[in-house]
Amino acid sequence: MNANLKTWHSVIFNQNTTKLLEILAEDVIFHSPVVHSPIKGKQLTFMYLSAAFVVLFNDSFKYVNEVVNETETFLEFEVEIDGILINGIDLISWNDQGKIISFKVMLRPLKALNLIHQKMGALLMKYQNKN
Repeated sequence: MNANLKTWHSVIFNQNTTKLLEILAEDVIFHSPVVHSPIKGKQLTFMYLSAAFVVLFNDSFKYVNEVVNETETFLEFEVEIDGILINGIDLISWNDQGKIISFKVMLRPLKALNLIHQKMGALLMKYQNKN
């Protein structure tokens, strides 16, 4: 198994936000399926990905396809939330130091996208109100 993929599996399946923060490059760019412009920087990307862990990760979450090389990771996932089957793709780009420099999420169908938008929005609002 590719080292970057092994690291990502450890992060996602252990919900290891400490390790997530370690593997994000300072200038990482996050492309959200619901925010029209890229989210730039380690702290904002960390906030979005940490919220996604809470919203998307449950017992039904699984990767159904993985395509990997040294700098790119393509992960297709499925998860069921509130009776809706969500199909998504994470496209992760890595630098030579094993840090994530780009993270793009795509979701389908529209019903799923709307559900995730609602749940992520509520959670992110809660995070912002804490600060």
